[in-house]
Amino acid sequence: MTKDQLLTRRRALLAGAVALGAAGTAGALTLGPEDGPAPVTAPAAGAQAGRPLKPSAYRLQPLTGYGTPRTRAAPLAVRHEPFLRVSGRGRTMMLTFDDGPDPRYTPHILDTLAEHGVRAMFFVCGEMAVDNKELLARMSDEGHVVGNHTWTHPLLTQMNRGQIRSEMERTSDVIEGAYGARPQWFRAPYGAWNRAAFQLGAEMNMEPMAWTVDTLDWTTPGTRSIIGRVEGGAAPGVVVLSHDAGGDRSQSVRALRSYLPELLDAGYHLTVPPRRLA
Repeated sequence: MTKDQLLTRRRALLAGAVALGAAGTAGALTLGPEDGPAPVTAPAAGAQAGRPLKPSAYRLQPLTGYGTPRTRAAPLAVRHEPFLRVSGRGRTMMLTFDDGPDPRYTPHILDTLAEHGVRAMFFVCGEMAVDNKELLARMSDEGHVVGNHTWTHPLLTQMNRGQIRSEMERTSDVIEGAYGARPQWFRAPYGAWNRAAFQLGAEMNMEPMAWTVDTLDWTTPGTRSIIGRVEGGAAPGVVVLSHDAGGDRSQSVRALRSYLPELLDAGYHLTVPPRRLA
């Protein structure tokens, strides 16, 4: 299957996934860097976030075997809802890009982020990442966070547990080899979550991440429309969903070049989740 054919297949699946995705993302969780997540009422796009939580304090970890032996990290709790928001000081937001990496569009997005000194999250598909490992290496070098978006971008609610595990594990393996670490975040294609996805994600040490503002750039609505959705939905805690693959993403590339400096000029801090210490 060619990369451009992904768009046609995903549009065909989208109608059936919308209801499932809405149910899966109905709950909202505030991601507190130190205190952990706490359930809150599901926000509308652009709604104000609650009081920012205290930022995490980074602690140095020993690089040798000296000292008290380390204990095994506790397994992640199995969640029933994905994270929808981030918390931090002041006007904190997060930009996320799905379905890549695509050598036609991802480098331009990385260039724009680098120009403004901004980090973002990239939820990659294994079938795209395996042929573009150098882009994952660049994401690592430039401080971006890479998450797991399955291998072929299927509708997980129509798959059995073994199939879902294969989609997730294969993608994590490719990410680890090219990015340098296994992913700690997972996003279900189409936002269609089910119990197996949450359980398997926790088993693989990945937290579920959804979004607050959908740019709908996959519909190629026009650059101005994408810009308007981002700027109109901007608010503390917002997670923005865009795409860097799965079709013609030239509008997404151009939109980022416009709205990113506008967000920064408006006082927004674009961030990524802190990496959990093992």
